[in-house]
Amino acid sequence: MTEDEAFAALRGDDARLARRAEAALWELWHRAGDPDVDALLRRGIVALQQGELAEAERLFDLVIARAPRFAEGWNKRATVRYLAKSYRGSIEDCRETLARNPRHFGALSGQGLCHLALGEHREAAALFRRAIAVHRHLEGARHNLAVALGEAVRGNGHS
Repeated sequence: MTEDEAFAALRGDDARLARRAEAALWELWHRAGDPDVDALLRRGIVALQQGELAEAERLFDLVIARAPRFAEGWNKRATVRYLAKSYRGSIEDCRETLARNPRHFGALSGQGLCHLALGEHREAAALFRRAIAVHRHLEGARHNLAVALGEAVRGNGHS
C-alpha cells in the first residue's frame, strides 16, 4: 500500500481497511531513513511508554537535532510535552510536525487536545475537524470535536 493509497483508505468506508492503512502509515512515519536516528526514536518511544518523560524528551531532542526534517521526531516530542502539561511547547512541536507532514492526523488531533486543555475550544474544534478530514475513522477526534463544540457553544471557546 502506497502512502496515497493509505490516505485514500482513511477517507473510505471500510473501517478495517482504514485500520490497516493507519498502521502502515505509522510504520512509515517511524522510519527516518537513518538507522541511528531510527534507534534513537525507538529508545525515546520506550522511555515514553515507561513514563520517563525527561529521558524521552532528551532522546527526541537528539532525533530532532540529527534529523530536523523528520516529522515524527517533532511529533513524539509533542506527545511528551503534552503529557508533561507543557501545552504551548506541544503545540509548537505539532506545528513543526505538520509543516513536514500536513496529513499527520496524530499531530492534528494532538494539537487539538492541547488547545482543549488550554480552554481554546474553537482552535481545538478546527484541528479535530482537520484530523477527521484526513482520517474519518478517528473516533477520539470525533468525541473531542463534540466536546470542543459544546464548550464553544456555551461561550467558553476562546479565540
